[in-house]
Amino acid sequence: MPSLSDRLKSLGVQVGAQDLPPARQPRTTRIDQVVPGRLHQTSNGETYIVEKIYPAEYEYGRTGLLAKGALDPLLQWANPTTMPSGQAGSFAYLDIETTGLMGGAGTYAFLVGVGRFEADGFHLAQFFMRDPAEEPAHLLALEEFLAPCQMLVTYNGKSFDAPLLNTRYLAQGWKSPLKSLDHLDLLHLARRFWRERLPSRTLGNIETFILGARRSQEDVPGWMIPQLYFDYLRSGDAAPLQSVFYHNEMDVLAMAALLNHLTQMLENPPIKTEQAAQELAGMGRFYEDLGNLAEAIHAYQSCLACGVMDKLYWDSLQRLAYIYKRQGDFGAALALWEQAAQSNHLYAHVELAKYYEHRWRDYARALTWTDRALKILSRSDIPRYSQAEWQAGLEHRQARLKKKLDAGS
Repeated sequence: MPSLSDRLKSLGVQVGAQDLPPARQPRTTRIDQVVPGRLHQTSNGETYIVEKIYPAEYEYGRTGLLAKGALDPLLQWANPTTMPSGQAGSFAYLDIETTGLMGGAGTYAFLVGVGRFEADGFHLAQFFMRDPAEEPAHLLALEEFLAPCQMLVTYNGKSFDAPLLNTRYLAQGWKSPLKSLDHLDLLHLARRFWRERLPSRTLGNIETFILGARRSQEDVPGWMIPQLYFDYLRSGDAAPLQSVFYHNEMDVLAMAALLNHLTQMLENPPIKTEQAAQELAGMGRFYEDLGNLAEAIHAYQSCLACGVMDKLYWDSLQRLAYIYKRQGDFGAALALWEQAAQSNHLYAHVELAKYYEHRWRDYARALTWTDRALKILSRSDIPRYSQAEWQAGLEHRQARLKKKLDAGS
């Protein structure tokens, strides 16, 4: 009687493992096959660096990488300990990719992209940590690249990139080279200039709507990046990391282009359109923060000249009036307060009441403006806690003015 094995063979079923082909090993791709680079030898071992040179005339979206406009106001905004030379090579544009998006002592910066201008163009270097054991070499190579620079340029780097790298240097027992660099964080400027135009000022939105740049499908969302690195550490397959290097590279290029865009905007303010009004108002706030009131006045006046009677218009008018008041130009301030009062702005009534009480001693007119302010307050949608504060001050002013009028009669 044939055995079960014989019967299976007669049916064409493979029996036993001796004739089976060897098991296929999972395919892995080395990092140098994904993003060509070089091994860099340091006193702390080797690290991997990917480098590219972009020509000086290269444009990211609609904007070149090299800053060609008014740089001094942005340097003043950064409030450097010593004013950088102003030469392009003194700036380091830095962006990191990490093992976690929340930061913390256990988070590594496994990829650090840094760009600086050199004689032959924009030198972009990406320092990659193939294994956490390479961190000492990784950090030392970064420090060497940053050595000629005076100013760090980031996007949200004051809150994330710089503190995380400082922590990694501290973990090695070293002083962080970033602490000797002044820091210009472009996110804070983006909020100043485009908070009305863009509800979200992520670097991606800035690229799309301000720089006119579009990333390819090669890009990867930032939230996926930590997992892609962990997968690489487990499998040794670097193929999925190509999108991470691309993402990091575009971030660095975008920062250089954005800085250039800002310098050109400050040097050549936009023409008077609805969209321009938003940027002009941002420029007014920017110069006001710097204490450059002459430029702030010019920017606010240009914003008002756009003629878009929206919240931004009235906010700019109020700021401009306060600058005039600070400078003692009450004639200019008075005209703006009267314009705002015609549209029932409460603060304008209060300022007019102060003006006629204290500068003109015209208590009757001051009382008229105070009474009008109380009427507006009674039918306004101001929050209750704020309304109570306004009302207390106005009623106190009303009583004082009535007393002055009675004393003079």
